[in-house]
Amino acid sequence: MRVHFHGAAGEVTGSLHEVEAAGRRVLLDCGMIQGSPEAERRNTEPFPFEPAAIDALVISHAHIDHIGRVPLLVARGFRGPIFAQEASADLMPVMLMDAASISEGEAERHNRYRHDGEPQALPLFTREDVQSAMALVRPLRYDTRTQILPGVELTFREAGHILGSSSVELEADGRRLLFSGDLGPKGTPILRDPAPIDRADLVLMESTYGDRLHRDRAETIRELGTILDTAWREGGNVLIPAFAVGRSQELLYWFARHWDEWNLARWSIFLDSPMAQKVVAIYDRHADLFDEDAQRVWRDKPTPFRLPNLHFTQTRDESMAINRIERGAIVIAGSGMANAGRILHHFRHRLDRRQTHVVFVGYQAEGTLGRRLVDGARWVRIHGHDVRVNAQRHTVGGLSAHTDQRGLMAWYGAIAGGEGIAHPPLALVHGEDRAREALAGEIGDAWGVHATLARPGLTLQV
Repeated sequence: MRVHFHGAAGEVTGSLHEVEAAGRRVLLDCGMIQGSPEAERRNTEPFPFEPAAIDALVISHAHIDHIGRVPLLVARGFRGPIFAQEASADLMPVMLMDAASISEGEAERHNRYRHDGEPQALPLFTREDVQSAMALVRPLRYDTRTQILPGVELTFREAGHILGSSSVELEADGRRLLFSGDLGPKGTPILRDPAPIDRADLVLMESTYGDRLHRDRAETIRELGTILDTAWREGGNVLIPAFAVGRSQELLYWFARHWDEWNLARWSIFLDSPMAQKVVAIYDRHADLFDEDAQRVWRDKPTPFRLPNLHFTQTRDESMAINRIERGAIVIAGSGMANAGRILHHFRHRLDRRQTHVVFVGYQAEGTLGRRLVDGARWVRIHGHDVRVNAQRHTVGGLSAHTDQRGLMAWYGAIAGGEGIAHPPLALVHGEDRAREALAGEIGDAWGVHATLARPGLTLQV
């Protein structure tokens, strides 16, 4: 068994790992590269392999940095099965149709205003490409070993990151490869904790927050309540850029859990994301995957997805109307890194106001507007307009969907290696070098394991 690293090897996004086993070729994820415009232009480059030569694709979860180039892979010749956990399989068309719509819209706008002699822009992929890709998807349940190709067996394990997120066990040639996918922290609302895994011959582990520890979740929730109270007293609105899958649903969960304590009935809450609304329906369909606390909240509190003052905005006009509300609005809108979507419209209208509170609840990649705001930018350009940033900014790290250094070490430390080895060989993926180097140092100090920092073009033998 051999692993070839192509993407998310030295950066967080663009998950793409190729496995050769039992005479077959299996791709783990096919994600979109996100960040600066220069980084995102790399999505159009040829794949570092022939798509038609790949026998199967395995998806760890439905975030766009793990699935965002799947339609492109199919459009360029891949025809094999695509395996995903059942909830991920339901989320994929929602996420990819939205990405296709954005790409088509950007291409159309570019072509409308392009100069003479400038080449015509094409979308990365179209909605028709998404439909072709979805026809290849094969849903699987957690903890069910399945032969996906002759001599190759696959098992999905709960990863606790978003609904349907999985760690991937791939067994072939008498060896077991374990790909963590994205791992969530223990105690994440709604979701069950990552499943413990007993053994592997090689581990590919994410390292997004490999260099830091998250704040205590209870402390973070108290901070969120304080932010809302302060914003109310100052007569402002609260803007929360949030991913349509994961953070949006968790925020609504906390609003339901602390409905009386935070006096949320006085607010108007807007989920300004048609995609997030579709995701809410998928969460409802897969309530069997919720943890015990979430089951209790759904039973005893205002249902998080049906709060009495929660408004779902569908149309562009409905979204724009929110900006006529001078105070008392909580707006949750995509995208989570503020590099696209409706949150930009709200930022353009509200960032210059001191009484506006912007709350960041997820990872902000290098080159994104969200990262610039977190880093303290005083001016930003949105839709061609320079906007002064007077808004108060809050980074609420304890709500991250990724586990921290302690959680990563605990997950890896529980895995035994093969043939009497205490811990299996380890390659760190999905992390910037600073985070990976810190995590590798801690793991080496704890267990004497030399972690490989994966790079594009590197091959490891299992």
